[in-house]
Amino acid sequence: MSLLQVRNLDVTFDINPRGAWPWTPPLKLQAVKDMSFDLEAGQTLGVVGESGSGKSTLARAIVGTVPSSGGEILWEGRDLRQMSPRDRRRHRRDVQMVFQDPLAALNPRMNVGQIIAEPLLTHYPDTTKAEARRRAGEMMERVGLLPNLLNRYPHEFSGGQCQRIGIARALVLEPRLLICDEPVSALDVSVQAQVVNLLKKLSREMGLSMIFIAHDLSVVKHVSDRTLVMYLGRKMEEGGAKEIVRAPRHPYTQALIASVPIPDPERERARVRPVIEGELPSPVNPPSGCVFRTRCPKARPDCAEGVPPMLEPDPGHRVACPYQEVISPLERTA
Repeated sequence: MSLLQVRNLDVTFDINPRGAWPWTPPLKLQAVKDMSFDLEAGQTLGVVGESGSGKSTLARAIVGTVPSSGGEILWEGRDLRQMSPRDRRRHRRDVQMVFQDPLAALNPRMNVGQIIAEPLLTHYPDTTKAEARRRAGEMMERVGLLPNLLNRYPHEFSGGQCQRIGIARALVLEPRLLICDEPVSALDVSVQAQVVNLLKKLSREMGLSMIFIAHDLSVVKHVSDRTLVMYLGRKMEEGGAKEIVRAPRHPYTQALIASVPIPDPERERARVRPVIEGELPSPVNPPSGCVFRTRCPKARPDCAEGVPPMLEPDPGHRVACPYQEVISPLERTA
């Protein structure tokens, strides 16, 4: 049985238009629509897509901070919405989250020792402060920071160090699933590599499952076992991380990979780039049929008639496009 199963998940928000009358019915913003995937124990799933694709909303729905409008989120076969408050509280120990902005995620009024120890004292109130501080020091060492820095405050650390503190706080409860919501997008490139390597190392040592959200497919390929590509709340493509980068089939995935520059200037100038034109449509009024059709270079008239089914051209590789094709490896990054 999979550790986490998401089945036909929908997340909808009510939006009140500015200047509308009080009795005007709210608009429906479809942030996530008909999302399904499985996550095995010890596996890392990468979720990619441009801003507004619904990646963070999907993560928050799994954590439980955003209510779902339909579908199921199953934890070891149990529907999270059917859990009692006591079971739900116990479940929160097993699922922790690392946020995008490392400094904003930390309480500036608490020192690092208090920040890391807070989850322990919340979920295990019988833990003594001395024991919590000891555990916090151990986690500091595990994420590559000196334990004698426990009395310092977040503003005294760099962005990469603050992200390590956030990781330590998330892992001090020894969760089974870690959700990383663009944990490296606010960091320098050299620091990004350090944090990604740290997450890979910790997931291997602790037997963690991870959901890693990012914009950059090259980063996701490095850390993930499988990759899920989202656009306007829907799944466009899903498969092995290396397979999707090596042989992308959906036009949107191909464009995302083409946006990653190649270090070789001659190859960069010579390759053909699939270009995405136009702006991301509003999730309040998404296009009919395939939501990507208004920006797709391969769109046809029948793309507007119905939502394309998920096809499986290869075992474990699913694509929501009937006109899929594999582009040449010479036209994209390796």
